[in-house]
Amino acid sequence: MDFKDSPEDATWRSEVRAWLDANASKLPEGEEPAYNLLGEEEEDEGAFVERSKAWQKKLYDAGLAAITWPKEFGGRDASPMQSFILGQEMGAYDVPAGVYTIGLGMIGPTIMTHGTEEQKERFLPKMLEGSEIWCQLWSEPNAGSDVASLETRAELSGDEWILNGQKVWTTGAHFCDWGLIIARTDPEAPKHRGITCFIVDMHDPGVEVRPLKQINGAAGFNEVFFSDVRIPDARRVGDINDGWRVALTTLMNERFAIGVGGGSGGSLMPLFHLAQKTHSNGGVAFDDAAIRQELATAYIAGRLLSLTGFRSLTKIAKGGIPGPEGSAMKLVSTKLASQLAETASKILGQESVLLSDDAPDGGTWANAFLSAPGIHLAGGTDEIMRNIIGERVLGLPKEPQVDKEIPFRERVRS
Repeated sequence: MDFKDSPEDATWRSEVRAWLDANASKLPEGEEPAYNLLGEEEEDEGAFVERSKAWQKKLYDAGLAAITWPKEFGGRDASPMQSFILGQEMGAYDVPAGVYTIGLGMIGPTIMTHGTEEQKERFLPKMLEGSEIWCQLWSEPNAGSDVASLETRAELSGDEWILNGQKVWTTGAHFCDWGLIIARTDPEAPKHRGITCFIVDMHDPGVEVRPLKQINGAAGFNEVFFSDVRIPDARRVGDINDGWRVALTTLMNERFAIGVGGGSGGSLMPLFHLAQKTHSNGGVAFDDAAIRQELATAYIAGRLLSLTGFRSLTKIAKGGIPGPEGSAMKLVSTKLASQLAETASKILGQESVLLSDDAPDGGTWANAFLSAPGIHLAGGTDEIMRNIIGERVLGLPKEPQVDKEIPFRERVRS
C-alpha cells in the first residue's frame, strides 16, 4: 500500500478538512471524539443521541453520510479509501460517533443485499439521514457464541408473523427505532436452516427493553422481550428459513467494522500524554522504564493493527470483500483495549479507580478498565475469533458439531 495520498485522494482530504473546519470544532491535541456505542450515564445519553442525530443530518445534507453506499440509496459511490480518509479526518474533530455504527455499517448493507425494493426505499434513506436508529437482535441467553441455537420463535399467521422470545446484550436497543432480528421459524429443520430474518418495530407495545446496568455504571446493553409482536411478512428480509445466510452478511460486516475500528491502535496518544503528565516518584510516570516498555509494546501492537487495517482496506479498494482478517483484527484490538486499560491503571495507581468528574481525565481510564472485559464479548468472543482464524486462515479442521444436521427440536439442551 502506498501511504501517500494520490492526487485525487489529496484533493478529497482537503475538501473534507475544509468542510469540517466550517462545521465542527477541532479537538485539542491528544483528545478523541465522543464515542457512545456501549452507553454513557443515563442523564447524558439522551443529549448525546440528539447531538448524534443533528450531526448525522448535517453529514447527510452535505453528502457525507455513508459515502460508500450506492447513489441510488443516498450515498455517493465513493471508494473505500475516500471513506477511510473521511473517518480519519473526523477523528480530529469534536463530533459524536457510535450511535449509527450498527445501522450504517452492518444493517444497511444487509438490507441492500437481501432486502426487497420496498424495504430499501422505506428504510435506507431514513437510516442514512439519521432520523431512525437501528439495533441488531442476535444473541440470546442460551445462544451467544452459537447464535444458530436461538430459540426466539416467529410463527406465520396469515400475512403476519407472531414473534415471541428474548434477546440479550443488544447495544442501544433503548434508544433505537428499528431492529434487525433473526428468529426460529422451523423447529423441524437443522438449527442453521430453520431461521428467518425480520425487521421489527422497537416501539411496538409487545417489545419490552430492559437496560443492563454494567460495572462502570452505564447501561448501553439491553435485554429485549417480545410478546406476541406482529410483524407483517413485508418486513421479512430474505427468504423464509434462509435467515442464517442473511445473518452472515451482517456478522461479516460487524467483525470487520469492529476490527478496523480498532485499527488506529485505540487510545494510544491519550495514554502517552497520561504518562507524561502524571507525577510519580519525584518525576512523571513516563520516566519509569517499566512504564515506557509497556507503552512501547502497546504502540507496536497498535501500529501492527493499523497496518493490517490498511492491508484490508487495500483489498477492498481492489474489489475484494471483508474476510477472516476482520476476525484477527477484532481479536487483537480487544486484547489491546485491555492492555491499554491495565497500563493506565499502573500509571495512575490508586487514582485509577476514580470515576468522578474530578478524577484524572474525568474518569476515562477507570471507565476503560471496567469496560474492557465486555469488548472481548461484543461482536463475537475471543474464542470464536480464534476458531475462525484457525479454520479459515490456518486451515485447521472444524470442531465436531454433533447437532448440525439434526432437527432443532431434537437437539440436546444444556
